[in-house]
Amino acid sequence: MQIDASGMYYKDLNAMIRAAVSEGAERIELLNVNGQYYIGDGVNRPVTITVNGVPGNDLAAFMNGATVIVNDNGQDNIGNTMNAGKVVVHGHAGDVLGYGMRGGKLHIKKDVGYRVGIHMKSYLENMPILIVGGSAGDFFGEYMAGGILVLLGMFSDNPDRPKHGYSFGTGMHGGTIYVRGGVDEAKLSREVGVFELTPTDEIALHAHLEEFCSDFGVELQEVLSEKFVKVVPKSKRPYGNMYCPMPR
Repeated sequence: MQIDASGMYYKDLNAMIRAAVSEGAERIELLNVNGQYYIGDGVNRPVTITVNGVPGNDLAAFMNGATVIVNDNGQDNIGNTMNAGKVVVHGHAGDVLGYGMRGGKLHIKKDVGYRVGIHMKSYLENMPILIVGGSAGDFFGEYMAGGILVLLGMFSDNPDRPKHGYSFGTGMHGGTIYVRGGVDEAKLSREVGVFELTPTDEIALHAHLEEFCSDFGVELQEVLSEKFVKVVPKSKRPYGNMYCPMPR
């Protein structure tokens, strides 16, 4: 079904989306979206929502199994505390993507802003995956506790922009960040180190990139034509010395 969101108040639009999902819609196409907040939030059925236009903040927050495809740019807080499902953004996206993300996949073709992947975490079979095709701002992977971040640095509209900003991996104590073509170690936080990929890393990364490339019509071999490195935390308790010891 189609919904024309032109001039529609965000609460009314989301009410229509939830009603369509409750009635069993499998595909919903939104037309003329222009900054409406909270699209796809809390949707827990395997529906595909296609967004034509630029959605507002908190797209797909708390989502649990749906697929959201954005045929333009996204804004801030995409995938906030997302449990499962997938978000595909064919343009740029803003700050604080994947905040507390616990599962699912977030694929951004171009550049992203600050604090991407902050507080991402994983548990048992739940493994959040966030792939950025362009460049990223400061605090990439901040306080990351689990999951996988991938930074390609390939599809930026501003080729002079650095691949990543400062404070890369600040407070990171879990998970893995894969970066195509290496990192600027002067911009890394002291909590993380840079390492070569293992065969297990290569197998997992190849699978994630294959899906990313399929989403955007990109050649996988082009993406794999440069070497990747991985950034992981040096300690699982980077701030352990800041706390008082437990009494015995």
